[in-house]
Amino acid sequence: MRILEILAKFTALFAGTALMLVAAIVCGSIFSRQFFGAALLGDFELVQFGMAFSVASFMPLCQLRRGNIIVDFFTLRASARTRDLLDRVGCLLLAGMCSLLAWRSLLGGLSAREYNSVTMLLQLPEWIAFVAMVPPLILTAVIALVQAFGPAPAADDDLPGIAPATGTRDI
Repeated sequence: MRILEILAKFTALFAGTALMLVAAIVCGSIFSRQFFGAALLGDFELVQFGMAFSVASFMPLCQLRRGNIIVDFFTLRASARTRDLLDRVGCLLLAGMCSLLAWRSLLGGLSAREYNSVTMLLQLPEWIAFVAMVPPLILTAVIALVQAFGPAPAADDDLPGIAPATGTRDI
Protein backbone atom coordinates (compact mmCIF):
# COMPACT_ATOMS: atom_id res chain seq x y z
CA MET A 1 0.00 0.00 0.00
CA ARG A 2 3.00 2.29 0.54
CA ILE A 3 3.79 2.44 -3.19
CA LEU A 4 0.17 3.34 -3.93
CA GLU A 5 0.37 6.16 -1.40
CA ILE A 6 3.54 7.51 -3.03
CA LEU A 7 1.98 7.33 -6.49
CA ALA A 8 -1.24 8.96 -5.26
CA LYS A 9 0.68 11.84 -3.69
CA PHE A 10 2.77 12.20 -6.85
CA THR A 11 -0.33 12.47 -9.06
CA ALA A 12 -1.91 14.94 -6.62
CA LEU A 13 1.24 17.05 -6.83
CA PHE A 14 0.92 17.14 -10.62
CA ALA A 15 -2.78 17.95 -10.27
CA GLY A 16 -2.01 20.87 -7.96
CA THR A 17 0.58 22.16 -10.39
CA ALA A 18 -1.93 21.93 -13.24
CA LEU A 19 -4.51 23.79 -11.17
CA MET A 20 -2.04 26.58 -10.45
CA LEU A 21 -1.36 26.88 -14.17
CA VAL A 22 -5.10 26.97 -14.86
CA ALA A 23 -5.51 29.74 -12.26
CA ALA A 24 -2.65 31.69 -13.85
CA ILE A 25 -4.25 31.30 -17.30
CA VAL A 26 -7.63 32.48 -16.02
CA CYS A 27 -6.06 35.47 -14.22
CA GLY A 28 -3.98 36.31 -17.27
CA SER A 29 -7.02 36.13 -19.49
CA ILE A 30 -9.04 38.39 -17.20
CA PHE A 31 -6.15 40.85 -16.98
CA SER A 32 -5.73 40.79 -20.76
CA ARG A 33 -9.45 41.30 -21.32
CA GLN A 34 -9.58 44.18 -18.84
CA PHE A 35 -6.49 46.08 -19.99
CA PHE A 36 -6.04 45.06 -23.63
CA GLY A 37 -9.63 44.42 -24.67
CA ALA A 38 -9.18 40.75 -25.58
CA ALA A 39 -8.89 37.50 -23.66
CA LEU A 40 -5.95 35.14 -24.13
CA LEU A 41 -6.42 33.08 -27.27
CA GLY A 42 -7.65 29.58 -26.41
CA ASP A 43 -7.81 30.15 -22.67
CA PHE A 44 -10.88 27.95 -22.28
CA GLU A 45 -9.17 25.12 -24.19
CA LEU A 46 -6.23 25.18 -21.80
CA VAL A 47 -8.59 25.35 -18.82
CA GLN A 48 -10.48 22.30 -20.12
CA PHE A 49 -7.26 20.31 -20.54
CA GLY A 50 -5.97 21.33 -17.11
CA MET A 51 -9.21 20.63 -15.29
CA ALA A 52 -9.70 17.22 -16.91
CA PHE A 53 -6.22 16.19 -15.85
CA SER A 54 -6.55 17.70 -12.37
CA VAL A 55 -9.84 16.04 -11.52
CA ALA A 56 -8.57 12.63 -12.59
CA SER A 57 -5.24 13.16 -10.80
CA PHE A 58 -6.74 14.13 -7.45
CA MET A 59 -8.94 11.02 -7.36
CA PRO A 60 -6.26 8.50 -6.27
CA LEU A 61 -5.30 10.45 -3.14
CA CYS A 62 -8.94 11.17 -2.35
CA GLN A 63 -9.77 7.46 -2.55
CA LEU A 64 -6.65 6.45 -0.62
CA ARG A 65 -7.71 8.72 2.24
CA ARG A 66 -11.35 7.62 1.88
CA GLY A 67 -12.23 11.24 1.24
CA ASN A 68 -15.17 10.60 -1.07
CA ILE A 69 -18.60 11.74 0.08
CA ILE A 70 -20.46 9.05 1.99
CA VAL A 71 -24.19 9.31 2.51
CA ASP A 72 -24.64 7.46 5.77
CA PHE A 73 -28.20 8.51 6.58
CA PHE A 74 -29.52 4.98 6.06
CA THR A 75 -26.59 3.20 7.70
CA LEU A 76 -26.22 5.22 10.92
CA ARG A 77 -27.81 2.46 12.96
CA ALA A 78 -26.25 -0.40 11.00
CA SER A 79 -23.58 -2.54 12.59
CA ALA A 80 -19.90 -1.88 11.93
CA ARG A 81 -19.77 -5.13 9.95
CA THR A 82 -22.61 -4.01 7.67
CA ARG A 83 -21.02 -0.59 7.13
CA ASP A 84 -17.68 -2.26 6.35
CA LEU A 85 -19.38 -4.53 3.82
CA LEU A 86 -21.13 -1.57 2.18
CA ASP A 87 -17.84 0.36 2.07
CA ARG A 88 -16.18 -2.59 0.35
CA VAL A 89 -19.01 -2.82 -2.19
CA GLY A 90 -18.64 0.93 -2.77
CA CYS A 91 -14.90 0.46 -3.37
CA LEU A 92 -15.66 -2.29 -5.89
CA LEU A 93 -18.17 -0.07 -7.69
CA LEU A 94 -15.67 2.81 -7.78
CA ALA A 95 -12.97 0.48 -9.11
CA GLY A 96 -15.34 -0.62 -11.86
CA MET A 97 -16.32 2.95 -12.71
CA CYS A 98 -12.70 4.16 -12.83
CA SER A 99 -11.69 1.16 -14.94
CA LEU A 100 -14.51 1.93 -17.36
CA LEU A 101 -13.54 5.61 -17.50
CA ALA A 102 -9.87 4.72 -18.07
CA TRP A 103 -10.76 2.30 -20.85
CA ARG A 104 -13.09 4.73 -22.61
CA SER A 105 -10.65 7.64 -22.17
CA LEU A 106 -7.91 5.56 -23.74
CA LEU A 107 -10.14 4.60 -26.65
CA GLY A 108 -11.28 8.21 -27.05
CA GLY A 109 -7.66 9.37 -27.06
CA LEU A 110 -6.64 6.77 -29.62
CA SER A 111 -9.59 7.75 -31.81
CA ALA A 112 -8.79 11.46 -31.48
CA ARG A 113 -5.19 10.73 -32.46
CA GLU A 114 -6.19 8.56 -35.40
CA TYR A 115 -8.40 11.32 -36.78
CA ASN A 116 -5.94 14.12 -35.90
CA SER A 117 -8.60 15.86 -33.81
CA VAL A 118 -7.38 19.23 -32.54
CA THR A 119 -8.83 22.09 -30.51
CA MET A 120 -10.47 24.90 -32.44
CA LEU A 121 -8.28 27.87 -31.57
CA LEU A 122 -4.88 26.59 -30.47
CA GLN A 123 -4.88 23.49 -32.67
CA LEU A 124 -3.69 21.36 -29.72
CA PRO A 125 -4.04 17.60 -30.22
CA GLU A 126 -7.09 16.50 -28.22
CA TRP A 127 -5.78 13.00 -27.62
CA ILE A 128 -3.31 14.32 -25.05
CA ALA A 129 -6.11 15.33 -22.66
CA PHE A 130 -7.77 11.93 -22.97
CA VAL A 131 -4.62 9.88 -22.49
CA ALA A 132 -3.37 12.04 -19.59
CA MET A 133 -6.40 10.96 -17.55
CA VAL A 134 -5.81 7.23 -17.98
CA PRO A 135 -2.96 6.57 -15.47
CA PRO A 136 -4.63 8.39 -12.55
CA LEU A 137 -7.92 6.62 -13.25
CA ILE A 138 -6.16 3.25 -13.29
CA LEU A 139 -4.37 4.13 -10.05
CA THR A 140 -7.70 5.05 -8.44
CA ALA A 141 -9.18 1.72 -9.54
CA VAL A 142 -6.21 -0.20 -8.11
CA ILE A 143 -6.44 1.67 -4.79
CA ALA A 144 -10.18 0.98 -4.60
CA LEU A 145 -9.58 -2.73 -5.29
CA VAL A 146 -6.93 -2.91 -2.58
CA GLN A 147 -9.34 -1.25 -0.16
CA ALA A 148 -12.18 -3.57 -1.17
CA PHE A 149 -10.17 -6.73 -0.51
CA GLY A 150 -7.66 -5.45 2.06
CA PRO A 151 -7.89 -5.05 5.82
CA ALA A 152 -10.73 -3.07 7.35
CA PRO A 153 -10.04 0.64 7.88
CA ALA A 154 -9.65 2.11 11.34
CA ALA A 155 -12.83 2.80 13.28
CA ASP A 156 -14.33 6.28 12.85
CA ASP A 157 -13.46 7.23 16.41
CA ASP A 158 -9.77 6.55 15.69
CA LEU A 159 -9.63 9.19 12.98
CA PRO A 160 -8.92 12.78 14.00
CA GLY A 161 -11.72 15.22 13.29
CA ILE A 162 -14.41 12.55 12.78
CA ALA A 163 -17.35 12.40 15.14
CA PRO A 164 -17.89 8.75 16.13
CA ALA A 165 -21.69 8.77 16.11
CA THR A 166 -22.40 10.27 12.70
CA GLY A 167 -19.28 9.96 10.58
CA THR A 168 -19.36 13.71 9.96
CA ARG A 169 -16.44 16.04 10.42
CA ASP A 170 -16.06 18.09 13.58
CA ILE A 171 -15.57 21.74 12.66
